[in-house]
Amino acid sequence: MKVTLSVIKADIGSIGGHIRPSERLLETVGKIVAEEGKGLLIDSYIGFTGDDIAILMSHTSGTGSEKVHKLAWNAFLGGTATAKAQGLYGAGQDLLKDAFSGNVKGMGPAVAEMEFEERPSEPFLLFAADKTDPGAYNLPCYLAFADPMVSSGLILSPKVGKGFTFRIMDVMNTEGDRVIDLNAPEDLYDIAALLRDQERFVVESIRSRATGEIAASVSTTRLHNIAGKYTGKDDPVMLARTQGNFPATGEVLAPYSIGHFVAGFMRGSHHGSLMPVPKNTGTSFFDGPPIVSCLAFSMKEGRFTEPADTFAHPYWDYVRAKTSAKSEELRRQGFFGPAMLPYSELEYGGIVERLKDMDRRFRTLGEK
Repeated sequence: MKVTLSVIKADIGSIGGHIRPSERLLETVGKIVAEEGKGLLIDSYIGFTGDDIAILMSHTSGTGSEKVHKLAWNAFLGGTATAKAQGLYGAGQDLLKDAFSGNVKGMGPAVAEMEFEERPSEPFLLFAADKTDPGAYNLPCYLAFADPMVSSGLILSPKVGKGFTFRIMDVMNTEGDRVIDLNAPEDLYDIAALLRDQERFVVESIRSRATGEIAASVSTTRLHNIAGKYTGKDDPVMLARTQGNFPATGEVLAPYSIGHFVAGFMRGSHHGSLMPVPKNTGTSFFDGPPIVSCLAFSMKEGRFTEPADTFAHPYWDYVRAKTSAKSEELRRQGFFGPAMLPYSELEYGGIVERLKDMDRRFRTLGEK
């Protein structure tokens, strides 16, 4: 059976600032999805990470389906009305366009989709991050799908060992989707050269070279490219299929134990250690820290099991303590050096206006 998985995620309102959506807001979104999804969706799941609500849907309409995207858009619009009625902060924040135009890509919400022929056993992972951008998945994808030091299936499994094709997008190109396809392991150094720049080059999708099947899909939206100003971090989602012809679930999860540094935190202008958190976790420290949740599902004929909360295991308590220490140490530097993002990522902030004002006051000593 050919099935499409779509996850669409947006920040449409939060309690007390950037903490978490209200129960009433979640209920509104869930009710609209249930009502309008009849006859369209096979199954759905709704959850939140930080102040973002994610709608996971299975259906047979293919990727980019206008009906499926319109359903999610309507749910977020209805939720925005509830958020405004409750006085939630940032009501409708990620809905950057006034009218639906056939697809929510480029309208604010984060979108990741994949269509495939369902296997007899179809395990997959839903990653949802908050207070960071799509480049947060670069290192975990590289390690899980290209590095045998982490993903031992690359040397132990014949099909996994055939390698994977990375489609990498230049997200700073606003005239269209500018992408390059690179094969691991042959193009490993080229992949590394691009993915090291988390703010410009991001993984868009990964495919098995053994079968051509889709293995992973990442949302690539940069909100400041749409709005022309800072409106919040991009808060990306990722879908990843596991086991069989793909890395094992544990191999895809392992890289998150590093707590690597990503863009995020308050005003989206700092670096912090990415913290793996249990499902439905809010934020609090410095409007952060940058967080990622991961739910594991099995699927049969498009219907989901209940999610298994992968980062709720006691092992990840140790990782969370480690990432807290890393972020805390860097936050002590305030705005100095690598603690804050480079000016290219602060393009739409007030600091740029300050620099423009001061630029006129600079002079070259010795000039007449």
